Amino acid sequence: MQDHYDILETRTHQDRDSDQFGSLPQFIARAMTASGWAAHLKGIDAKSVTSRAALAKLPVLRKSDLPALQKDNPPFGGFNVTPPAKARRLLMSPGPIFEPEGDVPDFAGVARAMFAVGIRAGDIVHNSFSYHLTPGAWMFDSACEALGCAVIPGGVGNTEQQIDAIAHFRASAYVGTPDFLKVLLDTAEKSGKDLSSLKRGLVSGAALPASLRDELRGRGVDVLQCYANAEAGVIAYETPAREGLIVNESVIVEIVRPGTGDPVTDGDVGEVVVTSFNPDYPMIRLATGDLSAIMPGASPCGRTNSRIRGWMGRADQTAKVKGMFVRPEQVADIGKRHPELTRLRLVIGRQDEQDVMVLHAECASPTQGLSDALTSTLQAVTKIRGEVKIISPGSLPNDGKVIADERPVG
Repeated sequence: MQDHYDILETRTHQDRDSDQFGSLPQFIARAMTASGWAAHLKGIDAKSVTSRAALAKLPVLRKSDLPALQKDNPPFGGFNVTPPAKARRLLMSPGPIFEPEGDVPDFAGVARAMFAVGIRAGDIVHNSFSYHLTPGAWMFDSACEALGCAVIPGGVGNTEQQIDAIAHFRASAYVGTPDFLKVLLDTAEKSGKDLSSLKRGLVSGAALPASLRDELRGRGVDVLQCYANAEAGVIAYETPAREGLIVNESVIVEIVRPGTGDPVTDGDVGEVVVTSFNPDYPMIRLATGDLSAIMPGASPCGRTNSRIRGWMGRADQTAKVKGMFVRPEQVADIGKRHPELTRLRLVIGRQDEQDVMVLHAECASPTQGLSDALTSTLQAVTKIRGEVKIISPGSLPNDGKVIADERPVG
């Protein structure tokens, strides 16, 4: 069996950068023909964006801002190059966020992840993602078509019917959430239905703890996972090596400090920012709101692209303190005003039935008066009084958290 989807997966880093950043200026210029991108990237010379450093200077587009932007400029905030009437499907994610499906094969870049699982032409794939308005099922459906697989459009619910379809058609592969796969197997076992034809699966949309993965493997279904969203498609995917998630060849991934667009050092946890080369619905520095980190080294599977550690939590750590919102970008602003600092964490707690906050700031060589200066900056930026603690570098955990709300719940 062929190990890799195509030669793109094994090209050198230099060739990958040359290909991607060589085509990025033209891609950005095309995106800027759409009103939303023209406004968002106003003043940007697309021809100048030929490297990671140049890309990092562009503003991020926050996924959390899309609902408001789409409301002001329907239906897609002006970020679509292809007009809605020429899209293949018009879809809707929770939020609500509206998404166009372009008329190109494997529009969400899922086929590469399915191939890594071992799904091949001629397989019968049972798709248990929702086909109702949301993009998920159609993303995987399009990949099945590109790979040459037949699809059982199971969708969600109707568990007994889905089991009957899998058993009758002898589906060999599953795509959907890992927990619903367990529901299918459990229900089939209780009713005496034979789902032994299922051998492999690509799962997403829910956590895949080691215990569940082991259980599914013990019941005959070997599953791998992928990390995706509706705007950029599959961002990264697991391979049989099971050492992190390989960044998809159709995107550029950056890890940035939460609340900013500033890249962090490889290995540090930060927010996932993705640029996808979708000709119909381009995404340029989309801040996903998810945390992850770049892993060192290369994957044993032979794929040469960068690896991320998978989903590690949410980057949006906004909290309300004394009736005021405190945001990650405010913590980042404090750091920019005091460049001698490294990591920062604002810890929010309760004392004497009052909200309190303490800024923990790492500094290798604190100067006299730094604590007082930081206290003033903290109040100036957040409009709330707080305490400051200067600590040595490496004291804070590398988990991407810049605001820790430790107030008791209830």
